[in-house]
Amino acid sequence: MVTIIIVITTAIISFIAFQNPVLMSRYDFSPYRIAERKEYFRFISHAFLHADWIHLFINMIVLFSFGIYVEREFKFLENSGQIYSGWISFLVLYFSAIILSSLTTFIKKKKDPYYVAVGASGAVSAVLFTSIFFSPLEKILLYGILPMPGIVFGVLYLGYSSYMGKKDKDHINHDAHLWGAIYGIIYPLVLDPSLINRFIHQLGY
Repeated sequence: MVTIIIVITTAIISFIAFQNPVLMSRYDFSPYRIAERKEYFRFISHAFLHADWIHLFINMIVLFSFGIYVEREFKFLENSGQIYSGWISFLVLYFSAIILSSLTTFIKKKKDPYYVAVGASGAVSAVLFTSIFFSPLEKILLYGILPMPGIVFGVLYLGYSSYMGKKDKDHINHDAHLWGAIYGIIYPLVLDPSLINRFIHQLGY
């Protein structure tokens, strides 16, 4: 349910911003403006904006597909007494991932007045990798076509994001993808360190 609310809210705000460039500029991720003008709200607001329909669709379909599953897993942990609240745990995962996945980019780009970014990719990566943590051998479709175990997809994703982040040649925030993904793996262990046993068991050890 929380996932659906986030998806709908993000879609509505992004659609409004498509028609209003001033709104897009007012709430995008600008490390320079955050540093110089103390506009810290941009750490969160940029995740509710997207560059275009394709960007929005990809992020929201991935969030919906894996967010529902992660919510269900958190609810199971709540019912078993391992965490206090499933839906609160999901919200904390999503919103903390928005901020944490942006920190590296903020440090790199805070003196660049021309750099801006939008999108929920960092948080979506976190949700995706939390789902991989819970079911590492579950098949994930690479490019929506090639099936592979989640753990294999995860390794490839991390390697690609790290490589592209170092190159910094395109307009995609690969650092947000990378750190969001890493955070998504760590977050369940913050909730309950004993979950590492489940992860290892899932791998067949």
